[in-house]
Amino acid sequence: MNLAHFALQKLHILPSTLSKMSDREKAFIYASIRCRVDDEKREAAKVRK
Repeated sequence: MNLAHFALQKLHILPSTLSKMSDREKAFIYASIRCRVDDEKREAAKVRK
C-alpha cells in the first residue's frame, strides 16, 4: 500500500504538506492509516461471513 497516496486521497493531505512534516508526524499519520485499513479489512471480513 502506498501510504502517501492514501494520505492524499482519503485524508486530503497534500504531498507538500506531508513532506514538511517531521518524521514523528509522518510516522503517526502512517500508523493511523494502517490502523484504519486493518479496521476496514476486519469489517469487510465480517460482512462476507
